[in-house]
Amino acid sequence: MLLAIPLIAAAAYLLGSIPIGYLLVRFFRHEDIRSVGSGNIGATNVLRSGGKGLGAATFLLDVLKGCAAVYLGALLGQLLVSHTLAIGPLRNFEALGAFCAVLGHMFPVWLRFRGGKGVATGFGVFLVAAPIGALAAISVFVLVTLISRYVSLGSILGAASFPFFAWFTVRGDRPLFYIVVQFAVAFLIIAKHHQNIGRLLSGSESRFGASSRKTGAA
Repeated sequence: MLLAIPLIAAAAYLLGSIPIGYLLVRFFRHEDIRSVGSGNIGATNVLRSGGKGLGAATFLLDVLKGCAAVYLGALLGQLLVSHTLAIGPLRNFEALGAFCAVLGHMFPVWLRFRGGKGVATGFGVFLVAAPIGALAAISVFVLVTLISRYVSLGSILGAASFPFFAWFTVRGDRPLFYIVVQFAVAFLIIAKHHQNIGRLLSGSESRFGASSRKTGAA
């Protein structure tokens, strides 16, 4: 158990810290996405910078790395602890992988800890750990974004709704750490949107469709 925890944490963090948006824009457009728009490396800023295909690819790959981190956490837990883990301990390993992957995305060591806001990676980790809750939360994100045209508002409300959806949809044992991680990730995503919250309250937030190059908001 003691060996499994640091290995899972390190592996999930390093996987989550792969700066997909930065790498795609650097490779295909020879630009530093951090110098464009809001400077964020996530899919929204990549999309708003004019890279629709790159934005979609960034979102998809950020989701996939989140999924992979949770699978990796469960696999390492099984290999290093027991091949007959109960569902409770297994979910704790998944939760550890989920939390560290989101931390890695938000604070990647490769980019001096300046990363994304964790929406796509957060969706990815919980698509594995609590799939129905994750799908319900992403539905809230899509609905709010379509109605308001504020991606940030959709992200905030989607993240806030996830722990509650998960509570009612996850079956079987729900260890305390597993539940705490759900709320912790939601809190981190919302906290990462603190500047967006300020702009939403002041009425200066950029709506979806506005160029990040012009507005500087994402």
